[in-house]
Amino acid sequence: MPNMSTLDYTMEYGIITEWIKKEGEYVEKGEPLLTVETEKIVNDVNSPASGKILKILAPEGAEVPVGEKIALIK
Repeated sequence: MPNMSTLDYTMEYGIITEWIKKEGEYVEKGEPLLTVETEKIVNDVNSPASGKILKILAPEGAEVPVGEKIALIK
């Protein structure tokens, strides 16, 4: 299950600006999954696993703490 990743040492949360992959789609490990904005950068986050995206837990625009689950992939 993907969690909000740390993109820099001071990051406490990230804002999900876009889900590149949608619920029901398949994703490969290492493939871009979503775009996250921090105070310093905007960056794509790659999928930590291959599988089907069963549920997106954090919608676009959500401010998500580092480590919080953002989607379910199986």
